[in-house]
Amino acid sequence: MLRKFPVQADAPATAQATLVRLNLLCIGRLTLPYLNEGCAEFAERLKRYLPFSVTEIKEHKTGRKQDLQRIIATEGGNLEQRIPTGTFVIALDQRGKKMSSEQLADLMNNHMVRSIPEWTLLIGGPYGLSETLLKQADLVLSLSAMTLTHQMARLLLLEQLYRCCTIIRNEPYHH
Repeated sequence: MLRKFPVQADAPATAQATLVRLNLLCIGRLTLPYLNEGCAEFAERLKRYLPFSVTEIKEHKTGRKQDLQRIIATEGGNLEQRIPTGTFVIALDQRGKKMSSEQLADLMNNHMVRSIPEWTLLIGGPYGLSETLLKQADLVLSLSAMTLTHQMARLLLLEQLYRCCTIIRNEPYHH
């Protein structure tokens, strides 16, 4: 069972912030060159602010509808095995909480001030994340009400994490 953290809590204004380590766990590899380039660009930008790593987990393919629940469960188990102990888990899902860039940056900054050491962000494969992982996550986050490919979601998430860092540092990227 994953350790649950409160999503929002007020931190003292005088507290000293510590860096949050970001772990991105993804089902599947990036296959399109433009997504590879975009993700590489934002990953490098992110690393200027925070420790960051990406772990890609093999995607299970199928042509049969009856295999979908088994695939989702298997991929979910593979993700769960790689979630570090004591991390704040954010699972991406279309049905999750909608947050503005500023709200996500506030959450990140709050966690830095409260010395929550790391975030692990989960992106499922084409069929999404298992219900078990969604229930265990500290935050289920939606990037959009629209359906996105898991590869496109990775690019959008990396850009938003980078944007969070620039908001926290009051840099001009976010206006």
